[in-house]
Amino acid sequence: MKKLLSVLLLVVLATSMVFAGGKKEAASTGAEFILNNGTEPQSLDPSKIQGVPEHRIYMALFEGLVGYDPETNAAVPGVAESWTRSADQTVITFKLRDCTWSDGVKITAQTFVDSWLYYLAPETAAEYAYMPAMIIKGAEDYNAGKAGKEAVGIRAVDDKTFEVQLVGPVAYAVDMMGHYAFACLPMHAMEKYGADWIKPGNFVGNGPFVLESWVPQEKVTVVPNDKYWNKENVFLSRITFLAIENDTTAYQKYKNGEMDWSTGIPLEMIDEVKLRDDFQTAPQLSSYYYYLNMNDPVLKDVRVRKALAMAIDRQELVDKVTRGGQIAADGYCPPMPGYTPAKGNHYDVAAAQKLLAEAGYPNGQGFPKMTIIYNTNEAHKKIAEYVQQIWKKNLGIDVVLENLEWATFLDERQSNNFAIARAGWVGDYQDPSNFLELFLTESGNNDGRYANPEFDAAMAKAASMPAGQARLDVLMEAEEMLVTRDQAIIPFYFYVSQNLIDLDKWDGWYMNTQDIHPYVGLKLKK
Repeated sequence: MKKLLSVLLLVVLATSMVFAGGKKEAASTGAEFILNNGTEPQSLDPSKIQGVPEHRIYMALFEGLVGYDPETNAAVPGVAESWTRSADQTVITFKLRDCTWSDGVKITAQTFVDSWLYYLAPETAAEYAYMPAMIIKGAEDYNAGKAGKEAVGIRAVDDKTFEVQLVGPVAYAVDMMGHYAFACLPMHAMEKYGADWIKPGNFVGNGPFVLESWVPQEKVTVVPNDKYWNKENVFLSRITFLAIENDTTAYQKYKNGEMDWSTGIPLEMIDEVKLRDDFQTAPQLSSYYYYLNMNDPVLKDVRVRKALAMAIDRQELVDKVTRGGQIAADGYCPPMPGYTPAKGNHYDVAAAQKLLAEAGYPNGQGFPKMTIIYNTNEAHKKIAEYVQQIWKKNLGIDVVLENLEWATFLDERQSNNFAIARAGWVGDYQDPSNFLELFLTESGNNDGRYANPEFDAAMAKAASMPAGQARLDVLMEAEEMLVTRDQAIIPFYFYVSQNLIDLDKWDGWYMNTQDIHPYVGLKLKK
């Protein structure tokens, strides 16, 4: 999902209003857990969200067929208590447990059929529809408007049996289904309230918590859902998601004991933070990179794209600018068992200058002034300033930096109205396909509009192959096309997770490669 760090999101809500509803008071037992989510949520509707902060709230309010193991992030039973695969691995049959929505309405296999068809419908325009479209038989054609919903390989065998037909063995399919692209949606509430169904008082969910209040630009609070099937393992009385965009402000609140978990680290205080016992950091399954607009008349030239990439000293960037242990990378996909990232086009000033000259811009002469857009965050700003300086030094070109609020930034990127734009991606499951599928021609996240039938064919081939080295080899070839040959993006580094939380105080929170932390089982230590 989109890696956001600390950003400011705007929703179409009056900031002077406080919405309150749902449960009026938190449960009398358990502790309140306060975290800085870094942002005003884009939405609470799973079909309209696309970022890490929204995913944190989603995990409190909703549950799909499967959830996440808090230590490994592998799939664990959710609404589905078990599942089996057919002999050829292409059909998964889920057995559902008895459970209901927070308003008492029963959840059945047909609920999942209706939810997934809604999410895939072309008119829904869900950003992540390409994920189910990639793995479910017939889903891609339905999402593209080339077939009716009857073509999609999902069916309710009976109330408690849900069957999914895959395009091939798709080894990672079940792990993938923890993502909100496979959410269970309260269609009855959506039909009753329309767009207002996500407001407190109207809200219906099936997760461990329900919406209590939403104070725009300030906080979202949730309290235990007494209809949740696993409520005996919900130990928190309330979770408060703060929308503080400034990492320094959040850090001070954390140090003052006003917050239990801070998800953004102020860059200017990184040296101080690294000395703290409650600073939790680990390699993360995520990448930081820049989109290049493949429709830009200058950036259409691969020599220009490669020159820009080869003029950046990524090691200097992580050593002197970000300074948080990030791993400089010329490739895009993080290393995984059996998978080696693309070699990419490494730092080589002479080669970069030669390529730019061959493209018609010797020493940067005649190169148009381009703009790098980034969303509000001090680290993004510092990185963009470094890129601006090093391109001027090594290539003789000038770029303009533009800081945009998150909502505007998303609009500009998704509408392809940019030249160069920052981006980050954190894996939704541990497989390189989750990174590479962003750049399929029809992907909703393909903001740079990379279009390569050879790349698409390689990804389709990998999706039809069983797990194993042969499949990973095909994916490595696809990444080499994307990054080394075509330079559709400029990779910078692989993230490390950076969190502040006192693990001597809290039980049930674990460091993991995806930096995903469910709330079921989270509690104060005795």
